[in-house]
Amino acid sequence: MAFRDNATNLLNIAKWKLTPYQILVIGFAGLILFGAILLTTSYASATSERVSFIDALFTSTTSVCVTGLVVVDTGTRYSLFGQLVIIGLIQAGGLGIMTMATLMALLIGKRIQFKERLLMQEALNQLTVSGVVRLTKYIIKTTLFIEFVGGSILAWHWYHQMGPKGIYFGYWHAVSAFCNAGLDLFGGFRSLTGYASDTVVTLTITSLIILGGLGFSVMNDVWQNRRFGKFSLHSKIVLVTTLFLIVFGTVVILGLEWENTLQGFSFHGKLLSSYFQSVTARTAGYNTIDIGHMRGATLFFIIILMFIGASPGSTGGGIKTSTAGVLAAAIWALVRGKADVEMFKRRLPRSLVYKAFALTFMASLLVVVITMAMSITEKAPFINILFEVVSAFGTVGLTTGITPTLTVAGKLLIIITMFAGRVGPVTLALALAMRQRNTLVQYPEGKVIIG
Repeated sequence: MAFRDNATNLLNIAKWKLTPYQILVIGFAGLILFGAILLTTSYASATSERVSFIDALFTSTTSVCVTGLVVVDTGTRYSLFGQLVIIGLIQAGGLGIMTMATLMALLIGKRIQFKERLLMQEALNQLTVSGVVRLTKYIIKTTLFIEFVGGSILAWHWYHQMGPKGIYFGYWHAVSAFCNAGLDLFGGFRSLTGYASDTVVTLTITSLIILGGLGFSVMNDVWQNRRFGKFSLHSKIVLVTTLFLIVFGTVVILGLEWENTLQGFSFHGKLLSSYFQSVTARTAGYNTIDIGHMRGATLFFIIILMFIGASPGSTGGGIKTSTAGVLAAAIWALVRGKADVEMFKRRLPRSLVYKAFALTFMASLLVVVITMAMSITEKAPFINILFEVVSAFGTVGLTTGITPTLTVAGKLLIIITMFAGRVGPVTLALALAMRQRNTLVQYPEGKVIIG
């Protein structure tokens, strides 16, 4: 009965006099607070000392927002209960509040009403309300299947190295990788640095990250149509942009770090590590090479990748690959002197281009403000602070090593950035607005000199 009531309350939240944006923000905030309370209990700590509330709040936020930045070591500071709470928060945060609520409603046989479908449309970042319940079912089935397959491969591989613990590690890290969280249990803030030349671990983890970062609507489109020419415009933009960023990122990181962090590796190891870092830099926080010892140029390049992030409707953050694709197309159209922005023989509406520029501006403004604030509160090089902030905004989780040394003010600033990065700058801004206003007055056109 309690399970039924919880599912009903989660879905009936749409009946409140709140916008869908506000409901989504409140849902994520509530889940974070609930997780923080659980992680402060003695059951969640692996030692006799409980985790402080600020550290528990930070861990809960990085889990729900699938970021991966940690102020205390997950593998050694939290007990089995704490680790299970964290992976549960990662799964819930990766799938999304409404997807989890819909799953509970489907399990108890509750009918999904139209208001709830509207909320699901916003949560899944869909253009129409049509088919959102079907897409939600697909998301749940696909997620469980991919995590099971990836987890089985890792469990089999690590079982031969760790014994029975390898099975637990395999499935735990598969969920973390697919949800693009990047948290690990290896201890010592090492992430996956011990597996830099391990082909099985590298290809399995990166495959999970890529699939989780593509977006469920794109995966569904690819599965149903199978041919690039039949894909939707959105899917084409996401797939081409993702492929370009992975390949280009691999080449750049390989070239910049050849005689630095990659020194001592075989060519196979260098290629694997560069590819791994190119994939994880945009969406997940795993690393197989030491981020803190990278060249300044490499750090700045990774900052750009993290800022772009994953794709809409995925488990990742950032301004999204489709946004970057639209911006590139708009700039290319301007350079060529064309009035219309075109991609794959389709004309993009101007409202879409405006939205892409607005989202990028708001994200940039958030990064600038938080970076300036942390430059005051933290004693660390500017590039390290900027790297940390963009990593939090893009819900990536990579760090140069300053996360555990953050002040309380710095932790709170990163928490705010992770939260904003997960729910999205536009969603957060609209959630804070009382209501949208449609003006009936149209002023005469004016001219402004640009440049």
